[in-house]
Amino acid sequence: MKKIVLAVLLMANLFAAEIAWNDTYEQAQAKAKKESKPLLVLITSEQCRWCRKFEATTLQDEDVVSKLNSKFVAVHVTRDKSVYPKNLTAKMVPMNYFLDNNGKVIYSMPGYWPVEDYQSILDDALVKYKK
Repeated sequence: MKKIVLAVLLMANLFAAEIAWNDTYEQAQAKAKKESKPLLVLITSEQCRWCRKFEATTLQDEDVVSKLNSKFVAVHVTRDKSVYPKNLTAKMVPMNYFLDNNGKVIYSMPGYWPVEDYQSILDDALVKYKK
C-alpha cells in the first residue's frame, strides 16, 4: 500500500511541474532585475503548429521546467497581441529571446527545439548572461 501511495505522489509531482510564467513583460523584467536572473521572452503565435509542439513537448520536460524556474525569469507572449519591446521581433515562431537585467538581448534562438537541444540553448544563454 505504501508503494502505491508513493508512486501516486511521485506521478502527481511529475504532472504538476510547470513553468512559472509571468503575466506581463514588465512584470518579468522587474522580477529578473530584482533576482539578478536572465529574462526569457518566448514569442509564439496562435496559428503556429511548431509553437504548440514546443509547448507540448520540450516545455513540459521536467528538467527544462526546473532549469527555467530556477535559473531564468520567463514570460510567454503572443506575437501581434501581447505588449513587449518592439526590438524583439519574431518573423519566425517560436522565438526565444534571452535578455540581461537592462533589457538588452544577449542571445536569441528561433524555432522548435527538442529537449536535449533546448537544454544546450539554455546553458548557452546562461554563459552569455554571466559574461
